[in-house]
Amino acid sequence: RNLTGLELCAVMMDGISFDGETFVVALGIGKDGRKTVLGLRQGASENATVVNELCADLEHRGLDFQQARLYVLDGAKALAAAVRKRAGEAAFLQRCQLHKRRNVLNHLPDEHQPFIEQKLIAAWGMFGYDDAKKALENVRIELERINPSAARSLAEGLEETLTIHRLGVTDKLRKTLFSTNPIESAFSVVEEK
Repeated sequence: RNLTGLELCAVMMDGISFDGETFVVALGIGKDGRKTVLGLRQGASENATVVNELCADLEHRGLDFQQARLYVLDGAKALAAAVRKRAGEAAFLQRCQLHKRRNVLNHLPDEHQPFIEQKLIAAWGMFGYDDAKKALENVRIELERINPSAARSLAEGLEETLTIHRLGVTDKLRKTLFSTNPIESAFSVVEEK
């Protein structure tokens, strides 16, 4: 269907597993708060071919990538590259904080995970960009002593986990935009049927 009439302030993109298959999904959030599944592509992973096909389809159906908007993405490099290629400076990339948190914690032994997880949640829960960045940098320094791989995982893409902080997004709206979970929520309804 034509996407021209949708006034979207944010687009989320993530790969999800559904019934044994992998799909790359785009979900739009309108200025009125309505969520709309914009499109999906089936693929083996979130690879460049699949992601570029999805973006090309969205553009062909009327999604204006030149309009400034927030793009909430998981950590797949192909997603970020495809959005940057089409939207350039009009794209404000927000890295999914949940994906980043899982990636960092997966490097750690069980005994360190709860403590570090609480610190990450507290840092991303801060309102101000400077405070949140300082808190995350302190966690990164602490991780250097515990597990350098976890520290590198946190450092990679760290700035993009703070885009909603830099933009001054309110706490209430942040609860929707900090992760790609709304995509999973939309598909959980389909799984139940």
